[in-house]
Amino acid sequence: MRLPATQPDVRYEHALEYLFARTTGPFKFGLERTIALLKALGDPHRTFPSIHIAGTNGKGSSVATAEALLRAKGLRVGAYTSPHLVDFRERITVDGVLISAEDVIDFVERWTPLVESIGATFFEATTALAFAYFSKFRVDVAVIETGLGGRLDSTNVIDPIAAGVTTIDYDHTEYLGNTLEQIAAEKAGIYKRGRAAVVGEGDQSLREVLARDAHRAGATPVRVVAEECAISSVEIGPLGTTFDLEALGGRRRLTTPLAGKHQADNVAFALILLDAAGAPYATTLDEAAISLSAVQVAGRFQRTGRFIFDVAHNPEGSHVLADTLAAVRSQQPIVALFSVLADKDWRAMLRALSPLVSHFVLTVAPSAPSNRLWNLEEVQRFASAESLSVEAIADFDKALARASTFGKTTLVTGSFHTVGDAMARLQPSPKSR
Repeated sequence: MRLPATQPDVRYEHALEYLFARTTGPFKFGLERTIALLKALGDPHRTFPSIHIAGTNGKGSSVATAEALLRAKGLRVGAYTSPHLVDFRERITVDGVLISAEDVIDFVERWTPLVESIGATFFEATTALAFAYFSKFRVDVAVIETGLGGRLDSTNVIDPIAAGVTTIDYDHTEYLGNTLEQIAAEKAGIYKRGRAAVVGEGDQSLREVLARDAHRAGATPVRVVAEECAISSVEIGPLGTTFDLEALGGRRRLTTPLAGKHQADNVAFALILLDAAGAPYATTLDEAAISLSAVQVAGRFQRTGRFIFDVAHNPEGSHVLADTLAAVRSQQPIVALFSVLADKDWRAMLRALSPLVSHFVLTVAPSAPSNRLWNLEEVQRFASAESLSVEAIADFDKALARASTFGKTTLVTGSFHTVGDAMARLQPSPKSR
């Protein structure tokens, strides 16, 4: 496909329109389309070492932490994450710099016929683009985040030097299963024979499921973070999260710029994952004490003036967000701009945040898929029954303006779409350009 010969930014928008058109239609399981696409590209994913991360919560923070630690060692690091907040290019970076618009355009122009002929989805095409880009720039290592689940996720075509699963919660149950054990088993699908496996889950029963499946896959060694690390004296403040970590044969007080008690767990997970990957990736506690300061994750308790942006897109994330709001003593009253997708447990999310949030402004994120929009009238009825202080404003711009006019703190949360759409309007920078 040849895009119109117009200005580069217009051609980039056309390329994105084509890619996003691949999101329509039924969900497709299986790796065969990704494998076929990568084969045509020369199997770029086989040209660089990779580290694979799956899980319900903590993936993004763990990827960012691992990336910062690896870059501090002088390595050229690729990172593939999803979804993006403001710009599609956030998904694919090398040393923190977003993929260029021209690289996106070139990929779409060259590979459209094959993508269409094999029926590749948006995520399958994007995964191939990411791997080709990392190969082009000869990264020393790439940190790869799964999109959905693990076993059948498009990224699971890689043979990583180490693979880790962070935590397990109810997530995409229509695809991954109705129990936490079933979801854990799907995410454990990234563990590979003869490769290191890391288990980050804190719950003992789920840890056992993940470790069992890692052994069944033939992964070696299998390392459980909770059995190797001890975290204590956690303090959350303006500089992020400070804590004592006993791990890797030593003990050190560390600080990550990311706020929240759970961020200590994410640091421990990343350190064990890199240690499992071996030299030259392993990072000591002393090295981490210096290099953690470079960690950046957009939309994870990101504070800009009176605004807090947090992609707490499920009940567990909302509970963590509430704990962090309390720990940092955010200025009261807190008014939340809140919007989620219809298939999320928004009732539990509202209940989790209600002790800290004085008032909710409910809205609909413009970028949310039309087939997953939640029903504001239904939410209002629930809120009334729960005696929550809410108002519903379907127009996103009006809702954002309303939420910004009163209260001392404006919290933007509920989904990646909500946070990303607000950021696009308020212009806090998500990542390096």
